[in-house]
Parts: sequence; structure tokens; C-alpha cells
Amino acid sequence: MSIANFDEIIRRSMEIRKKYRELELLHHGSEWTVEEDALAYLTDAGLVGRNVMSQQQRWPKAGSEAELEHKLGENMWWLIVLAERSGIDIREAVDRFLTKTEAALK
Repeated sequence: MSIANFDEIIRRSMEIRKKYRELELLHHGSEWTVEEDALAYLTDAGLVGRNVMSQQQRWPKAGSEAELEHKLGENMWWLIVLAERSGIDIREAVDRFLTKTEAALK
């Protein structure tokens, strides 16, 4: 994936978050806090675990392939949203992580 494509993914992710913000204001009168976003992400991260277990026939649930794909994408979305809302450039964060990890494994 090129940087330009990742920039487009970030832009689209934040547009979706903006629409969720509108729904939050409509239904609850306030926007979710960053902490609430983090808790929602953690819930979805747990569901990734369950869907992987199901896909690998280690958890009794059928039809998890589509759910797993969806939840993996949703988790990426949450991480982008959390980074943006925390003032962290996700591009730089991932690049730094990869560089540091690659160096540690040489």
C-alpha cells in the first residue's frame, strides 16, 4: 500500500468518525470521549480474537470468515481514529514501530 493510499484510508476513516459523532450528538447529546472510543476498540479487538478462534475451529461459531474480515477492518479504523483523536500521526507511529522492531530483530 502506498502512502497516498494510506492517506486516503485515514481521510475516509475520519469522515466515518465524523458521521458517528453526528449520530452520538443526535442520540445522546454528546460525542463519545476518546476513552469511550478506546473501550469500543477493545471490545472489537476481543471479537477479532473470537472470530480467529472460530475460523481455526477452536471456538464453536459458524460463518465467522466475513465477520473476521469486517472486524479486522474495523479494528484498523479504530486505531486510525484513536491516533487522530490523540494527536498521533499513525503513519509515523507505524513507521517508527516497524523500524525499531526490524532493527531489534537483525
